[in-house]
Amino acid sequence: MLFEESDLLKALPEQFFAGLVAKVNAKVAEGADVINLGQGNPDQPTYDHIVESLCLSAKNPASHKYSQFRGNRPFKEAAASFYEKHYGVNLDAEREICVMGGAKIGLVELPLALMNPGDLLLLPDPGYPDYLSGVSLGRVAYETFLLTAKNDFLPDLDAIPEETARRAKFIYINYPNNPTGAVATKAFYEKLVAWAKTYEVGVVSDLAYGALGYRGYENPSFLSTPGAKDVGIEFYTFSKTFNMAGWRLAFAAGNARMIEALNLIQDHLFVGIFPALQEAGIAALLDPKSEEAVAQLNAVYDSRRDAFTQSAAKIGWQAFPSKGSFYAWMPVPEGYTSESFADLLLEKAHVAVAPGKGFGPAGDAYVRIGLLVEPERLVEAVDRIANLHLFNN
Repeated sequence: MLFEESDLLKALPEQFFAGLVAKVNAKVAEGADVINLGQGNPDQPTYDHIVESLCLSAKNPASHKYSQFRGNRPFKEAAASFYEKHYGVNLDAEREICVMGGAKIGLVELPLALMNPGDLLLLPDPGYPDYLSGVSLGRVAYETFLLTAKNDFLPDLDAIPEETARRAKFIYINYPNNPTGAVATKAFYEKLVAWAKTYEVGVVSDLAYGALGYRGYENPSFLSTPGAKDVGIEFYTFSKTFNMAGWRLAFAAGNARMIEALNLIQDHLFVGIFPALQEAGIAALLDPKSEEAVAQLNAVYDSRRDAFTQSAAKIGWQAFPSKGSFYAWMPVPEGYTSESFADLLLEKAHVAVAPGKGFGPAGDAYVRIGLLVEPERLVEAVDRIANLHLFNN
């Protein structure tokens, strides 16, 4: 029997980076020593105290039962305490926290929970590609707003046409930014809240890289802005802060009506998160050891960023001066697209990078470098690229 995919599945966007992975794997299969800078997967292990908490809880028979549909209360209280301590945000653990198996789930399911087919969603260009999955599944319309180096890759809210702003139902933002590494300021968030209230647009803040700041930079939370909970929510994932990418744990916080909608759709899609995983999440959020571990992690990324960008500068390849995430956003040399440049680096230098085109048309003048290998390998990658004589130094 032939079982054809639904029209909904057929409409899903192509997974751009699947092609990149295939190219890298093929080159490795040939025996090449590929330095893979195209990934966004943390290379450091999850902190020991978090793993120990999981192991201890997993041995407890109470953890073998179903968890609460909407997350166990101690975990939600820990999330609320974390936000109060780090961002000065007061949250109602029951009404303003939604627990989920990774932030991607919430970002993709939000249009299904809070929008109707044809409603308008505003998305950044360049931006996280999986936002478009929610567009397709929710059958909503979308328009993009440009992020440019001239504006430090922050949205120019004044440049969004008034007609578009009045039609829009939600806007997605992501700082520290993937792919550019740009960071937001408190002043920007204040302007965003005012803009959202003026045009009655809901704000969805993706704080995936919130704990990662260059040389001590402390990223503000959108929710710490006065009035933010009136207009939006924020997603916080454990993947980057605690090196828990494979654990699939996150929460959303903020506007109670939006949180209720997310909880309701998850009541129908999921049963809940493994209780032992939530216990490990509590350890991640509240154990003082986490703060020291995050500080050490930032020092690792600082050393890698310095190693890569300083080496690149010596060959005339200038990075955008990012202050967040673990990415470097690098311009493509004249005469290349991001994809042709990435193909050249993989073929001739055995260095894999992520073509900016995968993050949107505005990203095609750049490639994204993941600072997820040791400094020596980052310097070696630049040395290999230098041998191609693509830049003026």
